[in-house]
Amino acid sequence: MNIKSGDFDDPQIRELLRQHLQGMAETSPPGHSFALDLSGLQRPDVTFLSVWDGDTLLAIGAMKELATDHGELKSMRTRTDSLRRGAATAMLEALLGLARQRGYRRVSLETGSGEAFEPALALYRKHGFQSGDAFADYVGSDFNQFLHLDLA
Repeated sequence: MNIKSGDFDDPQIRELLRQHLQGMAETSPPGHSFALDLSGLQRPDVTFLSVWDGDTLLAIGAMKELATDHGELKSMRTRTDSLRRGAATAMLEALLGLARQRGYRRVSLETGSGEAFEPALALYRKHGFQSGDAFADYVGSDFNQFLHLDLA
């Protein structure tokens, strides 16, 4: 597996982003999906990465800088036909490595509840993320949940 910056002009990346946004809309109540669209991922405070096996895209993910010591995981998604190959773990480890390199003391994420979110929650918890309070501009609800990993 090769991890590199995501090229927004690549059709595989655009398709996986489309699937990600569609999936979040389908599994989240109205107004409760905070997935970044293409313009949101192209902001200067967001670093977007992709995981490849040769010429085949396996997964995407991003880190948004909230403060000089705090990052947020965004847009983690693995292609359905690439599940259980370690791509999500590789992406998460790359993003956490980036956070450590930047000197972040904490990495946080917002996600949903329900069966569709359980595999991602298991991955985050396996890597030490703990449930916690809302952060940034998020407001808690019965659907969304917040996880945090203290790095320092």
